[in-house]
Amino acid sequence: MKQQLWTVWTFTRINSRRFFRDRLAIFFGFAFPLIFLLVFGSLNSGSSDVSFKVALINNSNTQFAKSFVTDAKQQKVLEVDKKVTTLSAANEKLSQGTLDAAVVLPSDFGKLKNQKYPSGTAEVHYTQNSEQAGQTLVSILNTQFKSINAKFVKADTPFTVEAVRNNQRSLSAFDYTFAGLLGFAIVGMGIFGPVNVFPELKKMGILRRLHTTPLRVWQYFLSTMLSQLIIGLLSLSLMFIVSMVLFHLKVIGNYAELLVFLIFSIIMILGIGLAMGGWAKNERQVAPLANIVVFPMFFLSGTFFPRFLMPEWLQTISSFLPLTPVIDGIRLLATEGKHLIDILPQIGLIGLWMIVIYAIAFRVFRWE
Repeated sequence: MKQQLWTVWTFTRINSRRFFRDRLAIFFGFAFPLIFLLVFGSLNSGSSDVSFKVALINNSNTQFAKSFVTDAKQQKVLEVDKKVTTLSAANEKLSQGTLDAAVVLPSDFGKLKNQKYPSGTAEVHYTQNSEQAGQTLVSILNTQFKSINAKFVKADTPFTVEAVRNNQRSLSAFDYTFAGLLGFAIVGMGIFGPVNVFPELKKMGILRRLHTTPLRVWQYFLSTMLSQLIIGLLSLSLMFIVSMVLFHLKVIGNYAELLVFLIFSIIMILGIGLAMGGWAKNERQVAPLANIVVFPMFFLSGTFFPRFLMPEWLQTISSFLPLTPVIDGIRLLATEGKHLIDILPQIGLIGLWMIVIYAIAFRVFRWE
C-alpha cells in the first residue's frame, strides 16, 4: 500500500509540474478567472449613492438663492456642471444626453414673502429620455424644501414615517457575483483541465504506455485529483485576495469550513472532467459534450445572476444541477455566516453527485 501511495504522489508532482510549465494552462487556470472577476467586480461593486449630473442656473440675486446654490454644490446627490451658466447651454447638453436635468432658480427665488420669510419655485428642466431622472430629482428637491419650509412655517404633521433597520444581512450584487465566479473557476479547473489534457495524452500514446505499467486507474485518478486540487485552491485563494483588496469583499463565515466545502466541491466537479476526458478518444469527440454539460450549469446554476429571478419550475430543475449546490453553499458560508451543519442539503446533493459521477468515470475510462 505504501508503494501504491508513493506512486500516487509521484504522478501528483508530475501533473503539477506539467501544469506550471504550460503557459496556456496557467492563463486559463489563474489569469482567465481573474479577468472575469475584475470585469464583473467592476460592474457590480460600484458606489450605491445616487447622484444626478445637473446644471444649476441661478437667475436670482437674493442671499437665500446664493446660499442654496452653495449648499447644493456640496451635496453628493447633485453633480453640478459648473461650466453651464445659461438655460440654452443646458438644453443643448440635455439634448446630447450629457446632463440629467437643469435646475433653474428664477429671479424672484428667495425674495421675502410678506416681509416674513423667503419663498420661490425652483424649475427642473429635463427631456423625454431623462424623464425618470428628472422626476426623481423633483421628489428629492421637494423633500429638501420641506425641511427648509419647516424652519420658517410651523405645521402639524399627523402622519409620519419612521425607518427601522433589522439585523439581518443582505447580499450585495458583488456577493452574488463572487460566489458565482468561484463556481466558474472550479468548473474551468475541474472540467476543462482533464477534458483538454486526457485526449492529448491519448493522442501522444502516453496513457497507453502507462497502461502497460502496474499503475491502476484509481491511482491515476487520485494523483490527478490531488494536483488539480492544489492548483484549484491556489487559483481560488488568489481570487479571494484580489476581491478583498480591490472590491472590499467581506467573508462573514468561517474560513476553515469554507475551505473544507471548496475541497469537497472541487473533487466533485473534477469527477465530471475525469469522466468526459477519460471516455473521449480525441478533442473533437469531447468538445461538444463538454459544452453541452458546462453551459447549462453556467446559465442555470446562479453563476452570473441569482436563481430566484428564474421561473419557479426552472428553479426546481436547476437546483439539481451539480454546480448549483456548490455556488449556493459558497454564498451561504461566505456571505451569510452559515456553518457546514446549516448547509447539509447542499453537501448531501454534492455527495450524491460525487458517487454517481465517479462511478461513471471509472466505468467509461479508456487508456487509449
